[in-house]
Amino acid sequence: MTLEILTPESVYYKGDAESVTLPGVLGSFQILNNHAPIISSLTKGVLSFRSNGETRQIEITDGLIEMHNNKVSICVDEIRGI
Repeated sequence: MTLEILTPESVYYKGDAESVTLPGVLGSFQILNNHAPIISSLTKGVLSFRSNGETRQIEITDGLIEMHNNKVSICVDEIRGI
């Protein structure tokens, strides 16, 4: 699936991903290939994604996620590296 992580200032990441784990308002959740369409709010926490066998983690603040047709779009206010 395609993953795009956006901030107000820039595109942080754009590329393929095998899985994405997100800090949702009601708890952490994971998105895999062919996941059902979803729109959700995000809260402060750790966003992780797996790409090319490597897992990357970033700390985020509030944001939104949309998953549709194997494209994950994440908009966050701020990113802090871990």
